[in-house]
Amino acid sequence: MWEQVERDIVSCRRCERLVWHREQVAQRVPPRFTGWSYWARGVPGFGDRATQLWIVGLAPAAHGANRTGRMFTGDSSGDWLYKALYETGFANQPTSTHREDGLILRGAFISAAIRCAPPDNRPTPTELRTCFPYLLAEWQLLKPTVRVIVALGHIAYQQVQRLFPQQKAPPFRHGGAWEVDSLRILCSYHPSRQNTQTRRLSWEAWLSIFTQARSWCETP
Repeated sequence: MWEQVERDIVSCRRCERLVWHREQVAQRVPPRFTGWSYWARGVPGFGDRATQLWIVGLAPAAHGANRTGRMFTGDSSGDWLYKALYETGFANQPTSTHREDGLILRGAFISAAIRCAPPDNRPTPTELRTCFPYLLAEWQLLKPTVRVIVALGHIAYQQVQRLFPQQKAPPFRHGGAWEVDSLRILCSYHPSRQNTQTRRLSWEAWLSIFTQARSWCETP
């Protein structure tokens, strides 16, 4: 089943605008990435399939996962994410540069609301609806073991809410939590440069999200 979901995501061409953008980016490689053969396809989830922690981000970065083919790999947001996961025991190393770099996630799995890099990091409502079945398919496979969901940013939080249509969710705020039965959902600002360089998201506030997630995962 996992293999089918991954094949469907990688081969997806449903959103014309996203397909055009991801492929255009791959044809206009900046000097710093000369020699790279871009992934330029849909990016499936990555990590431990028997996970307790499920992280849902926004989308592959144009020169991050759209280049490397692995979520949060090869960009500044990934630098923040994997360092935090390493410091809280969810990853075996603090960096992620390419798909064969030896990174292993333990008790964590990473997905995204959109599986192709959107122009200006802004997917349309139609694109979000079109891509949602992939998030739902991963959730159906992951939910037997997941205890905590971390939603990175408002859009990711909205897509997570769609997984629980009968539940009333609180408004998004950094550090905000929501419980659905025995599941805890935790909100965080996305670790984009727009948030980290402006100090809207400090390292301390960011790390506290995963420290809390670790604590909840370990609570009997």
